[in-house]
Amino acid sequence: MKIPGGTHVAVLDGERFLWLHNSGDAVHPQLEMIDTPELDPTNYSQGNQRHSITSGQSGDSALEEGAHVAAAAEWMNHQAKTNQIENLIVVADKRSLGELRRHYHVELEQRLLGEIGKEMTNQPIDDIAQAIVAA
Repeated sequence: MKIPGGTHVAVLDGERFLWLHNSGDAVHPQLEMIDTPELDPTNYSQGNQRHSITSGQSGDSALEEGAHVAAAAEWMNHQAKTNQIENLIVVADKRSLGELRRHYHVELEQRLLGEIGKEMTNQPIDDIAQAIVAA
C-alpha cells in the first residue's frame, strides 16, 4: 500500500497509541512520530458489546483496553471532523481494529486509505513503514 505524502498513520493496541506522519512521498515514505495525544479513556460501556475487544477476556484490564481504543477512535474522529488530517492509515491488532471500526465517524471513514490488522506498537517506525508498503 502506498503512503502518500502528508498521510497520518495511527498505530495502536489496547494500551498504546502512536501517531505518525509521512513527511516523505509515496515513493520514499518517511514516517515521523508526532506528539502522542492525551486520551480520555472513559468509554467503558463498549465492553458489553458482542464483538468488542474484550471478547474472550475478563476483568478490568479488558475494559480499560477497550476504553483506550474507543478514546483513540474519538480523538481521530475529532481530527477528521476538524480537518486536521487529510489521509489516514490505521495499523492495529485485530481486536483493537474491530473495536475501532465500531467507533469510526463518517468523516474519518472518508479519509481512511487503509487498515492493517497487525500488532506493531512495539516495532521500530521503519518496520511499521515497511509493513504498510508491503500490505
